[in-house]
Amino acid sequence: MWLLRGIGTGLPHIFSMTLRRPLVLVHGLWNTPKLFNPLIKMLDISDEMIFAPYLRHGFGRISLENLANSLDHYIYERFGSDTYIDILGFSMGGIISRVWLQSLGGALRTQRFICVGSPQQGTLTAQLIPPFLFRGIADMKIGSPLINDLNHDCSLLGEVECSSYFCKWDLMAFPGWMARLPIGNFEPLPVMTHRGLITSSKALDLLVPKLLGF
Repeated sequence: MWLLRGIGTGLPHIFSMTLRRPLVLVHGLWNTPKLFNPLIKMLDISDEMIFAPYLRHGFGRISLENLANSLDHYIYERFGSDTYIDILGFSMGGIISRVWLQSLGGALRTQRFICVGSPQQGTLTAQLIPPFLFRGIADMKIGSPLINDLNHDCSLLGEVECSSYFCKWDLMAFPGWMARLPIGNFEPLPVMTHRGLITSSKALDLLVPKLLGF
């Protein structure tokens, strides 16, 4: 079944009303799954094809590895062990997703990995945060043990179609060009803020066709 509609202020497009695979959305620090409401509304697909679990990050105190274990539990609980998925991680959620892909076997059941404003090479914003207080935030430091470990062996990511999107003026994933996976496409989105990467119609106009395979 197909739907004819316009996206943002652009020309009309014909979109399939279903994704090819279930899409898992992973939120970041100080966010909840409600952050994805504009994206979900624009995708306009059945609830069965979208899953946005709530990860309790303790205001940044919980390590990203522990959050990845929680994500693994939620994905297994929702889809079992055999269903192939796509996964989109926003901000810290992109690193949590990457830990799941590379360290917990998630890459073996994932077709596409989309990172949006995710400091995959670390962020200067986290650089002075002490790990004994905010382990999850400290995991995002440039040169942190977690970032170094993920970058040491990226072979599993080679089995997944990867894309990274960033904001040139991002103050959370800072500098913006650090929001890049070691492999895959890398491109800016025409927004001015970190949050705008996943809520602005200008960003969603570009992300939605990607998610729907256009």
